[in-house]
Amino acid sequence: MKRFDPFLMALICAIILASILPCRGQMQHLLQQVVTVLITLMFFFQGAKLQRHAIIESVRDWRLQGTVLLCTFALFPLLGIGLHLLFKNLFSDALFGEDLWSGILFLCCLPSTVQSSIALTSIARGNVPAAICAATVSNIAGIALTPLLTGLVLGHVGAGHSPLDSVLDVAKELLLPFLLGQILQPWVGPIVRRHKFLISFTDRGSIVVVVYTAFSSAVVEGIWHRVSMAHLAEVALLDSALLALVLFLSHAMGKGMQQSVESSITLQFCGSKKSLASGVPMASVIFPATSVGIIVLPLMIYHQIQLFTCTLLARHYSRRTEIEKNASFHV
Repeated sequence: MKRFDPFLMALICAIILASILPCRGQMQHLLQQVVTVLITLMFFFQGAKLQRHAIIESVRDWRLQGTVLLCTFALFPLLGIGLHLLFKNLFSDALFGEDLWSGILFLCCLPSTVQSSIALTSIARGNVPAAICAATVSNIAGIALTPLLTGLVLGHVGAGHSPLDSVLDVAKELLLPFLLGQILQPWVGPIVRRHKFLISFTDRGSIVVVVYTAFSSAVVEGIWHRVSMAHLAEVALLDSALLALVLFLSHAMGKGMQQSVESSITLQFCGSKKSLASGVPMASVIFPATSVGIIVLPLMIYHQIQLFTCTLLARHYSRRTEIEKNASFHV
């Protein structure tokens, strides 16, 4: 795992470009239409790529899979609401405004990552097949659960989002293409899997375009007059605290359930991740175009923190396993 990946660099460049040369007027409207098409294609390819036997295999270890889902879609939102109430009472919202808080709470409602969860579990010598299953289930469930939770959680902070409307919007723009991809999977799937690099480039390229479009709208609305470097540092600290809490609690849950070391590692890594690849498209569907830029800022910061922190943790687990193996060999 790289500590600083090219994908994040591309996203940062998109933000810088949007800050200097935001698209406006007719060009902005046209780019938003392009974004809709790209997101539809991205979820269609995701559906076409996912083999059905992987979905069936995903539900076999129900205790582990259920606990990962519990961390992702219950523990995270509860911690987000708890932190919001705590800071609101302690600082009277002087930390930063409700727009960034909405971004943090939206982050808490997202599914787990796929690639990094599996890669980090492998580095840490955890249960890789279980990680593949957990990441798969999380992302499928997130298509329905994320908009529903977002509406409920942001309703708590008075953002006024309708859970039902959010679910319907995401179902129309994300779930339907995914299901169509699944239906056509026997024919389209082999082509998609044969051109993995091209599909990965298309997926990530579409997210970069979404970020540029979102930040163009946000810049026109004056995002950098509302968000300072101090605010970004505060978001980074809060994201770090959130990640630390989930890593600690998921580790404790694995011990309490008497899971194997390998399964506990899977739970910790899959249960603590949040997907930038799913989050940015979902934000563009759930939120108004003028709000998406500021909403995804906490997610982008969390993405880098989780990669850096969990890579160090995975390497620690790998070294520990190697030491234990060597010790048992000499005994």
